[in-house]
Amino acid sequence: MNKASKKWAVSSAAALAVMSIAAVSIDSGNDVAAAETKRAKLSDTYKNNAKTDNKANNKSTLKVAEPNDSPFKGITEPILADNQEDSNVFSPGGSGNLFNIDKNYKIIDGGLANQKLDRDNNTVTITIRDNAKWSDGKPVTARDVEYAYEIIAHPKSTSSQYSSDFERIAGMKDFHDGKADTISGFTYPDGEDGKKVVIQYNALSPSMKYSGNSFIWGTVAPYHLYKGVPIDKLAGSDQVRKNPVFVGPYKLDKVVEGESTSWSPNKYYWGKQPKIKHVTINVVSSNSIDKAIQTSKYDFTSPAGVMRGTSYKNLKKLKNYKIVGQPDLGYNYFGFNVGEYDTDKKVNVMDPKSKMRNKNLRQAMMYAVNEDAINDKFGNGVKWRAKTLIPPIFGKYADKSAKGFPYNPKKAEKLLDDAGYKKDGKWRTQPNGKKLVIHFGAMQGSSTSHATYQDYLQRWRKIGLNVKMATGKEMEMNSFYDTLQKPKQNKIDIFSAAWSVSSEPTPSQLYGADAPFNMGHFVTRKNTQLINDMNNDKAWNDSYRTEKFKEWQKYMNDQAAYVATDNSYRWGPVNKRVKGFDIGAANNEFWSNLSLTSSKIK
Repeated sequence: MNKASKKWAVSSAAALAVMSIAAVSIDSGNDVAAAETKRAKLSDTYKNNAKTDNKANNKSTLKVAEPNDSPFKGITEPILADNQEDSNVFSPGGSGNLFNIDKNYKIIDGGLANQKLDRDNNTVTITIRDNAKWSDGKPVTARDVEYAYEIIAHPKSTSSQYSSDFERIAGMKDFHDGKADTISGFTYPDGEDGKKVVIQYNALSPSMKYSGNSFIWGTVAPYHLYKGVPIDKLAGSDQVRKNPVFVGPYKLDKVVEGESTSWSPNKYYWGKQPKIKHVTINVVSSNSIDKAIQTSKYDFTSPAGVMRGTSYKNLKKLKNYKIVGQPDLGYNYFGFNVGEYDTDKKVNVMDPKSKMRNKNLRQAMMYAVNEDAINDKFGNGVKWRAKTLIPPIFGKYADKSAKGFPYNPKKAEKLLDDAGYKKDGKWRTQPNGKKLVIHFGAMQGSSTSHATYQDYLQRWRKIGLNVKMATGKEMEMNSFYDTLQKPKQNKIDIFSAAWSVSSEPTPSQLYGADAPFNMGHFVTRKNTQLINDMNNDKAWNDSYRTEKFKEWQKYMNDQAAYVATDNSYRWGPVNKRVKGFDIGAANNEFWSNLSLTSSKIK
């Protein structure tokens, strides 16, 4: 199932506990073994051999649940959306995807457009298929390709997708800095209304062969629709919120704000016409999703939706549903606030006086939590403790030798003692003797996530750290991210969140010096160098590139400014009236390949 060139900040409401687990104590050596041996075995495809029912396809409605504890924002433009939930509820529209990919996420011919890399001339040529149209019947043009980059890089853009990797494009930095009105590196051999774009780079990167890379943006933007709207006003415009257009198999019929979307086939779609004539996607809270599936209210959950380990336990034995899943591209993580975002220079800046500046403090907090116990007891085989910031689905780049942060409260206490965080009564003070209160930010979710957050607090308090919930309670998702994405904030010192990352693992758009998604503002010269090394000219040698990825993972574990807490399956229940369900990367026609075998959900 195609993943576009995006890095998402998403809800982490899929924590695993269903009761307080503060009393759970498992030897760290056994934690890993237990978590590994109990991992579920899931397929990314449901092979339904039943006969398709044409009447059901024409008259019935495919009902999809989007598990989420907050309303979706309603931003249809992928470049401007900051959360996975918007992507999920608007996914039948195709997400603006340009390219087809194979099972390894390598870009191949046959999509909305093809690409050609020319290393001799440092150019990328993107050629749009002749019959590509938007859902309003307007042709997809070369200008639509470039305009996506203008939205990303405009000095007043609200997009969080920019990183310095785009500055390999000629003229991109001048445009981003407001010194030029256009990006000089784009040329149109057949004019702006033609089908071909040539992009001039100062150097190509090996990651450009794969979707989701940080150098070639993977979606188009409808210039004919957006051109009259200032880019800083685009996210709130009717063109994005009320009257959007799409390039995928479905067109949007209706939005109930924050709650649901409804779809019917896009007659202008260039690809395979969808069989099912009516689709609805409804937000369902994590506390209600199990009951909704058990009572057959939905055909399946959003393929990229977040489903909990406890839900897997509750749903895996249902006779009228098949559980489908594959290792997730994303992960839950902790982040520490160690600086701010300089809006003038458009870079993150570390604050040497930050409360969380000491890496011993950050490491100690990570050794104090027991992710193995949480996942072993409540993960039910679909979640396990993460070891690094590169998910294991990226087999050759993920460091399999990394140990991460297994539960070790004695080591945590020693780290704090060595760094001068001495106890003064019940709580530890800062090395300068001043009071230390740490504010933990987390999103509202299910009873499971609430119990997990409480367990974190108890374990941190056991090692003498006075940690409290930021704002006094768990935060609504949109408010949580609005707070973290402010250039400077002091409400949250450590936060629990999640990424659903793109299908090419270069981390510049998440952890780069100029990445808006670097919400903890961690910046060092070594971090920047290691990220750049992943895509320098030497990185065409894959052994060198793999080495740099592993060096970066080791460095980030040492710094502990961001720490992945768990990896998981991306999984969901599929009703047995659904045919053609396949979330594999190479299924570039996910929505078009679906059909129904009966008029009612089984």
